[in-house]
Amino acid sequence: MTVLTSLGRALAVDRGRAQRLTTVRHVHIGRHPLVFIPLAMAGEAHAPVAAMIGTDQKDPHLLVVAQPRNRDQRFEFAHKLARIFMKEILQDAERRIPKRGAGKGVMQCSDAPQIWVPNRAGAEFVRMLGRSTRFRKTTGPWKVPANVPRMGKWLTFYADRTLYAGSSLLVPATAALSQHWATGQSAEEDEHLGTLLAWIEPGDGLTGVEAADRMEDPVEHPPAGPSTDPSFDNTVLAPLIQRYHETVHNSPARDHVQSQIESELHTQLIDTWHQVWRAIDLLEGLDPGDHVDQRWQDDLAALTRTADWIATSPGAQRKRDLAVEAARRLHEFERHHARYEAQRAFDDPLVMAEARMLGEAFVGIVTAARPNLRVGARKLPRIIVETTDPVRLTSDETGLCSPARPRQRAEIKDIVEVDGGLQIELELSEGMGNRREPAPGTVPSIGEEICYSLFSDNFRRTPALPRIEETPWTHGGPPTPYIPTEEDAEEEWE
Repeated sequence: MTVLTSLGRALAVDRGRAQRLTTVRHVHIGRHPLVFIPLAMAGEAHAPVAAMIGTDQKDPHLLVVAQPRNRDQRFEFAHKLARIFMKEILQDAERRIPKRGAGKGVMQCSDAPQIWVPNRAGAEFVRMLGRSTRFRKTTGPWKVPANVPRMGKWLTFYADRTLYAGSSLLVPATAALSQHWATGQSAEEDEHLGTLLAWIEPGDGLTGVEAADRMEDPVEHPPAGPSTDPSFDNTVLAPLIQRYHETVHNSPARDHVQSQIESELHTQLIDTWHQVWRAIDLLEGLDPGDHVDQRWQDDLAALTRTADWIATSPGAQRKRDLAVEAARRLHEFERHHARYEAQRAFDDPLVMAEARMLGEAFVGIVTAARPNLRVGARKLPRIIVETTDPVRLTSDETGLCSPARPRQRAEIKDIVEVDGGLQIELELSEGMGNRREPAPGTVPSIGEEICYSLFSDNFRRTPALPRIEETPWTHGGPPTPYIPTEEDAEEEWE
């Protein structure tokens, strides 16, 4: 928990409603979000019992597994789900436009379906559903339609993108809301979408505590999934499933029981369905940060690469990365995280304020400037900034960056205490043009208010790594080609 979040939670308790943590929105909102509410029986990890899915709030698709332990019904459920997913994915994956800022002839997907789930557990369900379907065979005794393993590859990709900071392809509603609002409850309690929304919009003259307490009633407001409420399982769902199991196949009695199961599961899902759409509306009402679209373009580029790979590769993603792939992915995770933190701070004064509170950034007024100072052939202007912020940086601190001039770097040369604050002397480099003198506006002028911090969204080069076929013996040596085994194909939902 960050300092700003802790302060926000304390204020939320004091004021009786959630407090904003940001001034802008840091997540992309798709033009046609695909909301997916999975449901699994309590105690049956990731074994689907129902799902509500669709892009129209007024017309959701309800899919039900009347007997969750029946293998045929589980894969009939997966087939129906795949038809919906693949329709949304392919209509975007197959429509290409010139890639922005790339060379002539470089194309990428024009858009991507953005999947919204209620909470982080819903995102984990997507990951496990992808893992449980991408290895399935389309021939043999347990064959499935071709769109099932294809959906599994796509869901695996979507779940994997959640590991990249700033990605907006698969969005847990609770995570997106918690990033922008602080409630007066714990982070674990914030994973209940209903109570989180209650803190943001208590309504009816209630405090956040009172509104959240009402939302915790599992009868009036069923939990946001993917697990059902145990009391619902024991008193309603389990007896209906038992009656379904005992009735004759293809009989009117079985059809009647199935209709009852569908009706009861609809009541369990519909509240959460509307809550996710309410979360989307709340976030869409916020102005987006300047870098949100840039990160969405990164998502589109990744989706384009995956679409091309799935179209040409008969295989599925490995269960585990190879050594070189793992090192490359780790670097990408770190690079995305550092860039995301920097972009959020550059876009949002409240995020930067936390760095200022910690002494890792400061805002001040330029009181002196030597813009034409050079050392040999290098342009190295110096400025002096006066600030009252509690700076904990030291002399010779390098790599400081200002949101106003993100391509420029600053090094602290001296820090002097003055009445009520500090005078910080900075040496500037880079980002001043190719002429002998700095380009106009590239050196801060006297009287300008400016911010400097350790945040930087500069591109970090990928470290030199061997080719996969040259993996050293210390890391397993050159890998053998990956071929899914029968064991992969027999992997259970759990």
